[in-house]
Amino acid sequence: MTGAGPPCAVFYYSRDRAGIHPQTHLAGYSGIFQADAYAGYNKLYESGRTPGPIIEAACWAHARRKFFELADIARNAKRKAQGRTPAFVAPMALAAVQRIDAIFEIERAINGKPAAERLAVRQEHSAPLVADLEIWMRTERAKLSRHNDVAKAMDYMLTRWASFSRFLSDGRICVSNNAAERAIRSLALGRRNWLFAGSDRGGQRAAMMYSLITTAKMNGIDPQEWLADVLDRIANHPAHRLDELMPWNWTARPAATVPCAA
Repeated sequence: MTGAGPPCAVFYYSRDRAGIHPQTHLAGYSGIFQADAYAGYNKLYESGRTPGPIIEAACWAHARRKFFELADIARNAKRKAQGRTPAFVAPMALAAVQRIDAIFEIERAINGKPAAERLAVRQEHSAPLVADLEIWMRTERAKLSRHNDVAKAMDYMLTRWASFSRFLSDGRICVSNNAAERAIRSLALGRRNWLFAGSDRGGQRAAMMYSLITTAKMNGIDPQEWLADVLDRIANHPAHRLDELMPWNWTARPAATVPCAA
């Protein structure tokens, strides 16, 4: 989560991928929500929702990945490095990747800039590229069978075009949710080693620890040093000053000095 305040991350536990879980987790939330097109999120976008609407912002990285896999860019780069003849590349998929990469290139230059500055750059430079991509994609899509894999990748974007274009009208919105993907990378890579939490309570505690550790990292704090210090201090720390121990306010205590022997 980012905004006017310091960055933080919140993890929630659920025992399966049923749509009721994101609906419960976000029951009190209204605003922008960026994710992939998982069907379990659909009810979040319904009009008339209480306490207010959730606005979908689609992730360009997820859309790009579908074309990237069809273009087989990674495998062909490996084959070229080995001096082997590249395999067949789906031309339309490769063209889509190249067009999307041009949009990502603009984003790299404005990453971390204020929302107003990002919006101005996007309206000047990204909007024409997005408009051109839509025209090209709709033209090429009309030539393909609905069973074609490239057509399916195009449909993923075209049926959600308003959500994919939303970053052009709101500088707060990122072009992708890669930051969130990176935050859960260690969890995704290691989950085979800790496949079971033991119980729902164990899963909830794990989610809480992931929230603390990731938030510390986002604020440039060593999670181990921060947690060790907080656990050591918290019993005697005034409850009304707990905010002092949050990662964005925390400062390490100076190391104790031991007087030299005479």
